[in-house]
Amino acid sequence: MKSQIVAAAAEIARENRIDKEDLRDILEDIFMTLMKRKYGEEAEFDVIVNIDRGDMEIYVEKEVVKEVTDPDTQIALEEAVKVDPEVEEGELFAEVVSPESFGRRLINIAKQTLMQRLGEYEKEKVYQEYKSRVGEIIIGDVHQETRNGYFINVDRTEMFMPRSESIPNERLRRGDSVRALIKEVIKPDILLDVNEEQDQPRHRRRRSHRPEIIVSRADERFLIRLFEIEVPEIFDGIVEIKKVARKPGERSKIAVESVDKRIDPVGACVGMRGVRIQSVVRELNGEKIDVIAYSSEPEIFINRALTPAKPIRVIYNREDNLAVAIIPDKDMGLAMGRGETNRELAQQLSGVNIELIKESEFYANADEQEGDEILSLEDLPGLSPSLIEKLKEAGVDNAQSLKELGLQGLLEIPGIGQKTAQKI
Repeated sequence: MKSQIVAAAAEIARENRIDKEDLRDILEDIFMTLMKRKYGEEAEFDVIVNIDRGDMEIYVEKEVVKEVTDPDTQIALEEAVKVDPEVEEGELFAEVVSPESFGRRLINIAKQTLMQRLGEYEKEKVYQEYKSRVGEIIIGDVHQETRNGYFINVDRTEMFMPRSESIPNERLRRGDSVRALIKEVIKPDILLDVNEEQDQPRHRRRRSHRPEIIVSRADERFLIRLFEIEVPEIFDGIVEIKKVARKPGERSKIAVESVDKRIDPVGACVGMRGVRIQSVVRELNGEKIDVIAYSSEPEIFINRALTPAKPIRVIYNREDNLAVAIIPDKDMGLAMGRGETNRELAQQLSGVNIELIKESEFYANADEQEGDEILSLEDLPGLSPSLIEKLKEAGVDNAQSLKELGLQGLLEIPGIGQKTAQKI
């Protein structure tokens, strides 16, 4: 039986990309509910919807009787034999029910319920689709700019990028094409808010009833995904991103390591003449990016993390998780960065509290301490046990005597060459 409701629903389903099987289940469920309202909970009935043909068949089982006393559960024998000549009194008969027989009120209820269910289906489908895509990069067009952020259209789906998730000092305009990372998908009617007093997440009701898809250009994962796109070695797993620290719009630091010793991880990320990294920098609105080689040795890693500064020496205290970096006086500004950004990012990247000391101040303090105590060779960093043994055999027992010996005196000790003497 052709049905206008089925035809209209099929058209809506096509426009909203709703699966036919799901639409069929929705329609069958709605008319099953209507049948219970019309014939009661105890009635036996069946609803069959064919979306392709645009028709619907509804059957209700009734008892065949000579004289009908309850039209909802009984059918007259003379009416039943018109359809099935072999039917007999007392048998159950499947009577075809026309949707029009439900009446205007029930039909209106069916239409309203259908629109509601289709809306819920579409919202759930959008939520599930994008929930599984969190962490992906999307490309969309800026649809609207508001005080709180940007609305971005991706295909026919609207996403939102809050001001806090955009790159500072980057101005996007309506119609601009933009790349961003899917950061979070919030279920309809729930919005994650921040309690200003407790600075803890709390939930409140939203006015919008659609899933809210939050995208970001400030998230660290956005930087990682951009490198995966631009650097094939990262995408293929040859070069691994170990750690990332980022202050959007200003500077980022990314530590990389290669599983293949033949491949330079930093060179792979930078690319020939800096082509790869410049592509990422342009996407991030000119944000400076330091790519460094990862090291499991804290002193080495901290030294590299302070790029573009080049510390003379790093002293690491494992118990206090504290490092002192001795910086050439002229490079102190580089090591700190504007607003101490470089030092803070180096701390985030290394996970170590870093104190910066000028070279002149450090050695001035060292000279003051020299008169108070004489350091043993074991207290001096960088001297191996075998080298200490050679020095002691030559009569050098402490730092003071080592200093007095001088470069020429070190060269006269057996087993110590030019490079080793200069290092000492």
